[in-house]
Amino acid sequence: MPASLRHRNLPHLLLRARDTLMAQFRPLLGEYGLTEQQWRILRELLEQGPQEPRQLCHACSISSPSIVGVLLRMEETGLVARERMPHDQRRVLVSTTPKSRQIALALVPRIETRYAALEQTLGVSAMQEVCDTLDALLARAPAASIE
Repeated sequence: MPASLRHRNLPHLLLRARDTLMAQFRPLLGEYGLTEQQWRILRELLEQGPQEPRQLCHACSISSPSIVGVLLRMEETGLVARERMPHDQRRVLVSTTPKSRQIALALVPRIETRYAALEQTLGVSAMQEVCDTLDALLARAPAASIE
């Protein structure tokens, strides 16, 4: 085997793992008319409070061009509110709405039930080990470089 192929395709393996796990949650999100990106944004806002779009890009792993459209659609459907910051009218703060908080109240317990089922199937220690390993990978992985 050529030296360049001796490692498993880690990005592909991570994608497959993500798809397998998200299959547990996509139907729930769909019941509330949410996309995965929209849920990531709502969850971040619910956990951390109002944020600027650039902060949401980083926290939710959504590109800047993509988040513009996602936030626009979320605002149009009443899931988020955007307000200009009083001290700098060029900046915008995104926050949840009563509608999105109501959805979260119904959705979060159902998501937690799915997580509990995963813990039952995979084991709490195995799930914690995966999370710890991924946290370590993200903390230690070198920044991308252009060659």
